[in-house]
Amino acid sequence: MITLGSADPDSPEAVVLLAELGAALCAITGDSGVASFDPQDVRGPRAVFLVARSADGTPVGCGALRPLHGDVAELKRMYARPGSDAGRHILAALEWYAVVLGYGEIWLSTRKVNRRAQDFYLRHGYVPVPAYGKYVGNPASACLGRWL
Repeated sequence: MITLGSADPDSPEAVVLLAELGAALCAITGDSGVASFDPQDVRGPRAVFLVARSADGTPVGCGALRPLHGDVAELKRMYARPGSDAGRHILAALEWYAVVLGYGEIWLSTRKVNRRAQDFYLRHGYVPVPAYGKYVGNPASACLGRWL
């Protein structure tokens, strides 16, 4: 059983999970992605940072939403420990929060070389969207989105 709750991105368990995510991304892409995440962005209105826990309370994943523009939220720092089965639960919870917070779409960017992430999102109904923000003109980026 996976449970989810909001947390501060600077909480001890979040810091550990975000470091694991950074190390995993660095191994896949050569970049931890830390420069693309500002914890302040997920502390404000219409934003959320979640931590997933296993049945025994161990933190096993995290993810966040931040306002992008209008009715579009951006998915940030999505991570599930391998073998935890937390990914689909985190994504479903973030999509629920997006609806509650008044968003009609969720967008995200991942690296094209990160096929595992792309395949995960495609399996969950995400489709390619035009590059946005700092990802415009970045040939390494794959932007995906889902209408809620």
